[in-house]
Amino acid sequence: MIKEFAQNVDAGLSQSEKTLPSKYFYDKNGDALFVEIMNMPEYYLTRCEMEIFSTQTLDLIASFQAEKNVYFELIELGAGDGSKTRKLLEALSNEGYQFDYMPVDISKNALDQLEQSLQQNLPQVSVIPKHGDYFDMLGSVKNSHHPKIVLFLGSNIGNMTDAIASDFLYQLGANLSENDKLLLGADLIKSADIVLPAYNDENGITHSFNINLLHRMNAELGATFNPDGFAHVPEYDEIEGIAKSYLLSNCQQSVEIKAIGKTYHFEAGERIHTEISRKYNDEIISSLLDKTDFSITAKFTDENDYFADYLLNRN
Repeated sequence: MIKEFAQNVDAGLSQSEKTLPSKYFYDKNGDALFVEIMNMPEYYLTRCEMEIFSTQTLDLIASFQAEKNVYFELIELGAGDGSKTRKLLEALSNEGYQFDYMPVDISKNALDQLEQSLQQNLPQVSVIPKHGDYFDMLGSVKNSHHPKIVLFLGSNIGNMTDAIASDFLYQLGANLSENDKLLLGADLIKSADIVLPAYNDENGITHSFNINLLHRMNAELGATFNPDGFAHVPEYDEIEGIAKSYLLSNCQQSVEIKAIGKTYHFEAGERIHTEISRKYNDEIISSLLDKTDFSITAKFTDENDYFADYLLNRN
């Protein structure tokens, strides 16, 4: 993992417009900070999707078209703390469905905490954690002949460009069988006064989350970043529907990264792009699915129409 981390950092910081992969936000400290973000008053995404899972639970289950006497695999990509999914797991168990829950996450820490929590609170649910890359983990269950329902929630799809998201969904479909299902969470396009505070809260938690990437590189790659030398700068274009986060260098500075054996130079005001958060509407979602094997069969929204969970069928 350290070798891949170093390679990805070098590739990003060697570009004329520097970038860092957002997946490296999630070490132990990053996991804890993201849980804080999800509980922020400004961060509407989690509350809106939680509302869907809490008030439309049985409708969600009905959309899966699962049979109670047929075992299936419920696979969640990027499970995190599983707070929303717990509502679904409890209802599926209470309704008598037969399934294994397979949370997939790049963070071993998040998986361990989720498994422990579910063992305490829903001991009747079979949990099989899968640590690693989404497609590696999907490949490990691809050849099972059981129906699959995949959850990709929290608008995690929005951390990809449209081209990458479309390819991701194509590859996801290639790992599934006919009539398997995908529940896709998507943050909907809204005005900047609603969206931007979710990435720039008053208490500075999103700032700490972005800056934590520098602390992680210092700890794991032997980098010499001065976290105080960078500012957290988010932007949102409500016409385009894309939020972006940057780390902005406050001064001219150089940073050595021992694991890579290189020094990187930053000008005052130079930015590192760390995250994209795409917002959607029906047309954008449909365009992402154009070259995939998925079709939309249902859509669930919160009462404010801020967020949607799209139920997709693998054709």
